[in-house]
Amino acid sequence: MSSEIAIEAKRLAKAYRVYPTPMDRLRQALVPRLLRAATPLLRAMHVQMDPQPYFTEHWALREISFQVGRGETVGIIGRNGSGKSTLLQLICGTLTPSEGEVTVRGRVAALLELGSGFNPEYTGRENIFLNASVLGLSGEETIARLPEMLAFADIGDAVDQPTKTYSSGMAMRLAFSVIAHVDADVLIIDEALAVGDAYFQQKCLRWLRGFQKNGTVLFCSHDTGAVMSFCEQAIWLDKGNLQMIGPAKDVCEAYTTAVRAATQGISAAQAASAPKRAAGEGGRTAPRELPPPPPVIRPVIFDHLAESESYGNCDATIVEVGVSAPDGGPAPWLTGNEDLAVWMRLRVNRDIFQPIIGFHVKDRLGQPLFGDNSVTTGTQLPLELMAGSEFMARFVFTLPGLSTGRYAVTTSIASGTLDTHTQHHWVHDAIIFDVHSTQRNGVLLSVPMHEISLSPVGLAQPAPAEPAA
Repeated sequence: MSSEIAIEAKRLAKAYRVYPTPMDRLRQALVPRLLRAATPLLRAMHVQMDPQPYFTEHWALREISFQVGRGETVGIIGRNGSGKSTLLQLICGTLTPSEGEVTVRGRVAALLELGSGFNPEYTGRENIFLNASVLGLSGEETIARLPEMLAFADIGDAVDQPTKTYSSGMAMRLAFSVIAHVDADVLIIDEALAVGDAYFQQKCLRWLRGFQKNGTVLFCSHDTGAVMSFCEQAIWLDKGNLQMIGPAKDVCEAYTTAVRAATQGISAAQAASAPKRAAGEGGRTAPRELPPPPPVIRPVIFDHLAESESYGNCDATIVEVGVSAPDGGPAPWLTGNEDLAVWMRLRVNRDIFQPIIGFHVKDRLGQPLFGDNSVTTGTQLPLELMAGSEFMARFVFTLPGLSTGRYAVTTSIASGTLDTHTQHHWVHDAIIFDVHSTQRNGVLLSVPMHEISLSPVGLAQPAPAEPAA
C-alpha cells in the first residue's frame, strides 16, 4: 500500500432539516425572505425581529475524520440509520457536507444503490453509455469496451430491454459490469454484493480481489465476515458518530459484541465489563500481537483467554479453555485430519436452565470455518446448572484438512433455545493454534478423498484407408 492518501475526511458532518408539517416548510421558505425585505422599515421603526426556524436539525453524521491510503481496502459497518450511506454519498460528491470537508484523489466509481443512475425508460445498452459517460469514459472508449461489459454482465438479449423490466439481480449485474471497466482509482460499494446469484457474486469477488492489488476500496456491508475477509481496516459508525476505527477483525468483533449485547438486553457498560475483556471500557483499537512460532517442532497453541474480547451477562463464565488430544494428553503436531478435543471449564454463578455450549474455529481473518454446539449435535446436557458449581465441557472431533496458518477458537455458553436464548459468556479467540499442512491443494479447508482415479473412456479408431484406385 502506498503512503499517498486517497480519501481524507476532516470533521465531516451532515445535517438534514426536519419539518413537522408541509406548512412549516412553506413558512421557512417565505418568512425569512419577507423579514429581509422589510428590514429597512423595521429599522426605521426601531423594531428588531429575528426569524425563527420552523424546522429541527437531524444530524446524520457528526465530526467524522479519517484517512484511507491509496491501495487500501476499508470496510464501513454499523446499524441501519448509523450514517453509512450518507458518508459514502458525501465521499462520492452526490451530497454536500454541512460542516467539514472530504477530499478524494482519483477517479471514483460507486455502486451505492441498485439501479442508481439508471433511467428506467432506457434500455440496458443505453444505460451503459449513460453511466460510463458519468464515470468519465468517452463514447469511443465505451464502444471499445462494450463487448467486455456485456460479457461480464451476461444478461443476454435483456440488454436491449428497458431497465424498468429488470430484476434486482440483473440491475446489479449491469451496474457492476460498468464500474468494472472504467479504470477507476477508488471503488465504493454499498451492500450491492448482497444481491445476485452465487455464480455472479463469485465473479464480482474475483474481480474485486484483482482490483484490490492497486485500487482503493470502501466496502459498506452488514456482513462482518465479508468485511473481515476483504478489508484491512474498518470504520464503525453509530448514530452518526465515529464509534471505532482500526483493524477490520477487531472492529467487527467489537461491533458484533455490541449488537448481540443489545439484543440480549445487556447495557454497553455491562458488555464492556464482561470478564477477561481485552482493553477495558474502550474496547480494542489495535491488532493483538501474537507470539512468534517456536523454533522447534512441537504443537503451537497459545492461550489467549486472559486477554480475549468477551461479552455476556456472566450468569455462567468460561474460566479455562484448551486444545488437547482426545485422551486428554498434549495435542499432536497439527497437519490436519488429526483427532482433537476442545475443552472448556465453566463456572456457574447463577442457576441457569437449558444450557447451550458451543465453539467455532476461525481463520486469521476472523471468518468462522467450522464448529458446533450441544443443541445441534443432540447432546443430552443436564437440564439445569446450579449456582456455585463447575463443569468441564469437551468437543472431540477430527480436525479438517486446514491449510497452513494460524487459527482461533471462540467459545460460548448460553441457555434457552437456538432461536431464543440468553448469552452468558462468549469469548473471542480464547485459544490460538497453528496448523502445518503437508498438502499443497490451494484450498483453505480440504476433505478426505475416498478415491481419485483416471480411466480411459475409449480409444479413437483410425479412419479407414482409402481403397487403391
